[in-house]
Amino acid sequence: MASALVTAAGVAVAGQAMQGVVSQRPVVWTPNVLDGAIAGMAVIGDTVVVGGNFTTVADAATGRRTARRSLFAFQLGTGRVLDFAPELNGRVTAVAAGPGGTVYAAGTFTKVNGDAWPGLAQLDLGTGRRVVEFTTTAGPGQIRTMTSSGEWLYTGGTFTTIGGQRRAGLARLSASTGAADSGFDLRLARRDGGTVKVESVAVTQDGTRLAAVGAFDTAAGMPRAQLLLADVGGPAATLSGWSTDAYTRKCKTLYDSYLRGVDFAPDGSYLAVAATGGMAGPTLMCDSVARFDVAGTGVHRPVWVNRTGGNTLWSVAVTDAAVYVGGHQQWMDNPRGRKNAGPGAVSRPGIAAVDPVSGKALPWNPTHSRGVGVEVLVTCPAGLLVGSDTDQLGGTYHGRIGLLPAAAA
Repeated sequence: MASALVTAAGVAVAGQAMQGVVSQRPVVWTPNVLDGAIAGMAVIGDTVVVGGNFTTVADAATGRRTARRSLFAFQLGTGRVLDFAPELNGRVTAVAAGPGGTVYAAGTFTKVNGDAWPGLAQLDLGTGRRVVEFTTTAGPGQIRTMTSSGEWLYTGGTFTTIGGQRRAGLARLSASTGAADSGFDLRLARRDGGTVKVESVAVTQDGTRLAAVGAFDTAAGMPRAQLLLADVGGPAATLSGWSTDAYTRKCKTLYDSYLRGVDFAPDGSYLAVAATGGMAGPTLMCDSVARFDVAGTGVHRPVWVNRTGGNTLWSVAVTDAAVYVGGHQQWMDNPRGRKNAGPGAVSRPGIAAVDPVSGKALPWNPTHSRGVGVEVLVTCPAGLLVGSDTDQLGGTYHGRIGLLPAAAA
């Protein structure tokens, strides 16, 4: 998942470029989340907003504890926990940067600061108050992923209506009012009639293309198994003629979708997809990260696939130098593994970096305690933010949050 930074002009810019692979050694100042798990992070200037299902945050230097339910913010460079403390009565499943010193939060909550307001809110970073001009709420269903780009907020999940429009799992909302864009309806559907579910969305830096992954078989009436591209630069969004059949075959039958993360390269020339799925051998795309070039139309095959050998990848973030992946994997370069190290496998617990050209794991290996795994990776000029449900990164204690800093220029 790429970051979304808000510039001084109030424009959200995704996937900020970094020079080289980030350090293996995390900074010491990120605050520690003492319980629960991280579900999303957004970078807004020098502020990081963190969402999840936690209740308590501690200062890294002093250990001082602060009560924060489901949402908090800290300062890049110092780790200082900020006064931003909106009251939510449920967990946060996604966050995204907003314009003018605001942030969007989505989740299972039904109240914001004591007022009935289900599932989606725009919040002022200075006061924690809800921005009343943003009038959309979520439901029925849930928002699982969000990203902001220019005048739009893209949302994905299990909802069937949002912003005053019927939308199956994927919508584009006005960043200022929350109204659903009438020109954006990709009509996602499942052949079995089940609930459409979008797990992750990404938008190119120039705001012209969108990728989405999740539980769907068709979009705009065309076959699109679990992965789609759309052209979103004009007044109306259109399904791209780009497609792939790489994810038409099942992994485990219990998964309605086994794709979990998607991100574009900074120049928009390719995307990378992270997957779970279970042990199914080297001919399927289960438990893998794959690169797809996005130029042209028609059916595309992956440029490369890197498999873990049976362990889940949850998240992916792409820079010029690396395709970073997080999960609870033990190995990469492991197509023949079956919950063990097959021929050629390299140990990469919890977090890894893959060469964008060769598709092989880079030597970079900070390690991360596994647990459920690293569900959040966010790039920003400061480096790579890591969010999870465990507390070891780079061999040292980091409670559910860490920052691997950008390489020195």
